[in-house]
Amino acid sequence: MSLTDAFYQLSPSPPLLLVIVAIIALIESLALVGLVVPGVVLITAAASMAGHQELSVAIVMLAAFCGAVAGDGVSFWLGYRHRRQVPGWWPFSRHPEWLSRGAKFFQRYGAFSVVLGRFVGPVRPIIPLIAGMLHMPPRRFVWANLISAALWAPAYVLPGYLLGHAWQRLPGLPEALEPWLAGLGIAVVALALVFSWLRHQTYRDGHVYRGLVRLARHTSVGRLIWRVLVMQRNSEPPLASWLLLLASLAALCAWTLIVLQHNGPMPMDRQLHALLDSLSMPALRELGYLLAEVGDLLGIIALVMPWAGWWLWHKRWDVLGHFGGGLLAIAGLNVLGKALIGRARPTTPEHLSGSMAYPSAHTSTSVVLLGMAAAFLARELPPRYRFWAYWAAIALAVPMALSRLLIGVHWLSDLIGGALLGLVVCALVQLSWQRRQRPRLAPGPWPLIATASLALLTARLIWMGPA
Repeated sequence: MSLTDAFYQLSPSPPLLLVIVAIIALIESLALVGLVVPGVVLITAAASMAGHQELSVAIVMLAAFCGAVAGDGVSFWLGYRHRRQVPGWWPFSRHPEWLSRGAKFFQRYGAFSVVLGRFVGPVRPIIPLIAGMLHMPPRRFVWANLISAALWAPAYVLPGYLLGHAWQRLPGLPEALEPWLAGLGIAVVALALVFSWLRHQTYRDGHVYRGLVRLARHTSVGRLIWRVLVMQRNSEPPLASWLLLLASLAALCAWTLIVLQHNGPMPMDRQLHALLDSLSMPALRELGYLLAEVGDLLGIIALVMPWAGWWLWHKRWDVLGHFGGGLLAIAGLNVLGKALIGRARPTTPEHLSGSMAYPSAHTSTSVVLLGMAAAFLARELPPRYRFWAYWAAIALAVPMALSRLLIGVHWLSDLIGGALLGLVVCALVQLSWQRRQRPRLAPGPWPLIATASLALLTARLIWMGPA
């Protein structure tokens, strides 16, 4: 059975699927519940199933519209009837700033906040509740609710619906490859979600932070650990960076020991390499060679040069030093790791003659470059949007790593080792950056600089061969 057929069989029946879409839209808009449920992910998945079954897109959007109207309506009623009790309800009893943030948003935009707030993540399920607590006229709320739901439904349903519809029409992948792709997708999403969850646990209201504070207050060992972790005087420790360093370093050491014990490619390495070698995929192999040139030395230089020039012009030696130090560190560790482990590649083209396999330098360098860029970008964004920087880095790093398998110059375990090594260096760079307070990056012509990077990279791909 192909992955497409399995997906189709696991999908609910069309009537049940419409009910699921309506319920997800209701929950995603509902006060209290909508704050903790990943409604965007769920409704995208449900809409994809609807598109896969070729349900009428108008009916799917109508179901989402009805659910969204009902969710906001219930939230408004709760605020209208229980305005005095709401601040004592969980989670507002622990996070009163959520209500104050929603109240400021409502006071700033008035009735229009009901329309606008549906598209603003952190206040989306709170604004109708606030509108009810502040006794917005019900008739005015109903009109704002209907208008916002009519705009929201297509915006949130169509991307998932089109994804499922397009998947239905794609040419089938080789069945032998589908379990690997499904496993890869599940692993990447699961690891990204775990990373995001753990990062939130290092904030003030997270379990890791509170546990460390209790340990520091009651034991001498805890106070010693706190002093070691603190990077700046009279500040709090960067727990997220420390957690990333410890977790990735431990995983790298354990994985490298497993690789060494096998004294050659692991069974999964041989199986996947033989599978890819037996498939006729000229277009994917061409893409693999293209990505290989994007991630080599000349490609990295082309991407970084305009940004380095901008920081040099503005004398941001700290940014230049950390980016340059991270790239030099990963280059040195790659050379050292390949020399010490001495693992042969599956195939060795002429331009890689004498180069070993473990760890994958393309993978580790991509993780370092994209990880550092995501971390610097996230600092310039509001907290509620920072996760998008990290998701974008993951979306770009994964195909860069997989390109090494497509062209047959690495084993799968090489990519895993390279990714873990890259995360170690990213954590070290972040800890170094967080040792003292630094000014924000100066506003600049970022689209122009990004265009210059892409132009240089295009020139490198057209006129220069593999390095």
